[in-house]
Amino acid sequence: MTGKLSFEGRRGRGVFVGGVLGVVVGVLLHLPMFLMGRASHWQLAGMAMDTPMLAGMALIVGGVAVAAYGLLPSAPTGEDSDIAVVPPDEAPLSRAHWALMAVLVIALVIDVMKPASLGFTIPGMKKEYGIGGPTASIVPFFALTGTVVGSILWGAIADRYGRKATILLSAVMFVGTSICGAMPSFAWNAGMCFMMGAAAGGMLPVTYALLAEMMPSRHRGWSLVLVGGLGSVGGYLAASGLSALLQPLFGWRILWLLNLPTGLLLVSLGALIPESARFLLAHGRQDEARAVMARFGAAVRRAVPRPPSDQPERLQPLRGGAFTGKLLALSLAAICYGLINFGLLLWLPAELVRRGASVALTSRLLAESALIAFPTIFAAAFFYSRWSAKWSVAASLGVTLLGLAGLFWLEADPRRSPVLPVALLIVGTNALIAMLLPYTAESFPLAIRGRTTGVVAACSKAGGLFAQLLAILALVPALGLVSLAVTLPTLFAVLLLARFGRETRGRELHDSPGLAAA
Repeated sequence: MTGKLSFEGRRGRGVFVGGVLGVVVGVLLHLPMFLMGRASHWQLAGMAMDTPMLAGMALIVGGVAVAAYGLLPSAPTGEDSDIAVVPPDEAPLSRAHWALMAVLVIALVIDVMKPASLGFTIPGMKKEYGIGGPTASIVPFFALTGTVVGSILWGAIADRYGRKATILLSAVMFVGTSICGAMPSFAWNAGMCFMMGAAAGGMLPVTYALLAEMMPSRHRGWSLVLVGGLGSVGGYLAASGLSALLQPLFGWRILWLLNLPTGLLLVSLGALIPESARFLLAHGRQDEARAVMARFGAAVRRAVPRPPSDQPERLQPLRGGAFTGKLLALSLAAICYGLINFGLLLWLPAELVRRGASVALTSRLLAESALIAFPTIFAAAFFYSRWSAKWSVAASLGVTLLGLAGLFWLEADPRRSPVLPVALLIVGTNALIAMLLPYTAESFPLAIRGRTTGVVAACSKAGGLFAQLLAILALVPALGLVSLAVTLPTLFAVLLLARFGRETRGRELHDSPGLAAA
């Protein structure tokens, strides 16, 4: 039934499958170039691009366009535009809910491991292309720029195509970007990383939106945190583990070529991802919407205008110390996340290699760090939903501060193992990003919720862009000094959150001024 629901009201499954096959063939036409590097330990720098590679690129571009056309739905009819989809507050989790959570965790693992692999490919790029750190930093800078563009682009695509179709199209683009592993020039690698970032940029918010629309209200908070946290930590663990296992055998390029099987896995899992019932209703597909709602225990009701007493809160002005302090606290927290996740953690593998550690040893140490961090996500989900949303976010910032202190300690004595401080950073930042956007959405009134959540989401990427800009300009100081510099705004964010943050745990969706799924 899910396969039938997948393409009803769209251009057709055959069109989509044809587009996917075109992308796969385009990628396969690049593999002979990669295999030519066997004699030189998979180094391709300086080789000329042949005709099959150029034809493969054209097939990938055309295949993505055809797949997008196959997913394109019929125009909205305007029927049932005043219907709201309401997951019952007290409904138990069904097998469908658990299956959806599992699939979305896998989707986020695949999504997160793409940018997480950057730190493990840069040392190999620098060696093969004979470039320095500033030039190599152009790659993550392009990738992060792609995520900013993608965050905006995928939001528009999700409104037009639907949640499920957006995830599928993102997966198809992932498959296409695997040709980065066969690119013989640094410029092509940078361009492909931009495309990879653009494909990855909108996966997390689209996943949150879909999950929030499908989960019963009393399970929404912990399920969002758990799925987001497991996906983030699992993605870093997958990237570091696969680097440790495969890079010594096939070089750094194999980490990009993995986009082919992982992207196809995500496409195949698409049959298990439902479309948003609200999207189906908006497109006049009532029978499909009812089938999805019955499967997930949701109900429908006519949207009721808010009473006049609610108007002052919904229309409160964008000013005041409480508003400014709260938005500044969450924005600072997001910037610190970006500086650490796309700065410190990307610089760390190259720094350890510079100090004499092998790529295999570095990947193994960081994989151990991610493995230590993995079970703590369950604790984050528990405390967010059962203890306090506000203080759980503050606690994640506190763990991040401990990790920064550990890196400062590591700089003082390079002989110490980086496992514990890196594990603390991964625990803190992944718990933070898993809770930060849901908490932001719950903390602001309806009239300004989209804008404030967008500001905080943009700040999480802006921190990474600033970090990589420093690297491009060769202005990156020692890791200990960077840790100290990031500590100050992180500490300030904790203080502001303690002063201006509001408690959102326990608020029902219909009376909260900040509904994550409204």
